[in-house]
Amino acid sequence: MPARHLTHRAAAALPSYQLYGEPGSSEAPERAHVETISSRSRLHDWEIRPHRHEVLFQILYIARGRAQAEVDGRGVALAGPAAVMVPAATAHGFAFEPGVDGWVVTAQEPHVRDLLAAEPGLWALFERPGVLAWGKTDERGAGARAALGEPRPVAEAIAGLADEFAGHQRWRQAAIDAALTRLLLALARAQPGDSTPGGLPAGAPAHLARYRALVDARFRLQPSVASLAAELGITATQLNRICRAQLGRGALELLHGRMALEAQRQLAYTTQSVKRIGLDLGFADPGYFTRFFQRLCGMSPTAWRQRAQRG
Repeated sequence: MPARHLTHRAAAALPSYQLYGEPGSSEAPERAHVETISSRSRLHDWEIRPHRHEVLFQILYIARGRAQAEVDGRGVALAGPAAVMVPAATAHGFAFEPGVDGWVVTAQEPHVRDLLAAEPGLWALFERPGVLAWGKTDERGAGARAALGEPRPVAEAIAGLADEFAGHQRWRQAAIDAALTRLLLALARAQPGDSTPGGLPAGAPAHLARYRALVDARFRLQPSVASLAAELGITATQLNRICRAQLGRGALELLHGRMALEAQRQLAYTTQSVKRIGLDLGFADPGYFTRFFQRLCGMSPTAWRQRAQRG
């Protein structure tokens, strides 16, 4: 049976939920939450419309079945086993084949960062959206990659996490943290390529992580790279070297890229005017915003919105 496709209906603003369909505070009642895919999606006719979570990190694991995922406006067809990692503030939605078998893990992103803090560079594997596929995948630009090894370590880790979450044994929270860490490590080991940063001075991974956190928090204010570097206790030149060595892009490129990503999200998922979106990103002059967007994205905001709406 072919996977269903997401239907697009632009809203005045991209919905932000605690868990899907539950508006309100972004703070989760627990540091982690585990549920089957079917428990929530079947209540919504197997479609989770595009939305985001302000402070929540999610892992979706499909054991069996098919789905169409959309992550920040880019789609990928999934066939289980497959996993999707969704950092906070990422626009995402899913259309599932009825009866799909799998799990959704939701955790407070600052807590996930804390769990991985002992291993420099490990969080960097999760701070941007990612798709790992053990099954057949029709890659369509959402970053889907063929996973290393077998899916069993991930499947066993997520089953163990679900058991601890549903249980009531002593030291339950510590056990959930341990199980969540095991799952994250299994997903990290399944990612292809070199998963350890190299060629950076001591402290560089921490500086890079803190810089990206500052960018995520302040990009709408259009801060200077020098001011953000000063908060890290390093110079703008040092910050640029770290960014280029680890990511192949300069510090200003990362800042501008985050601004462009937010503009793309608003253009794709809301009905706000181009002028309003530009103002929200700190551009008082609509013409300057249009030139900025066109330089980074290769087309005008209006053209990008039209392409996104065509799917």
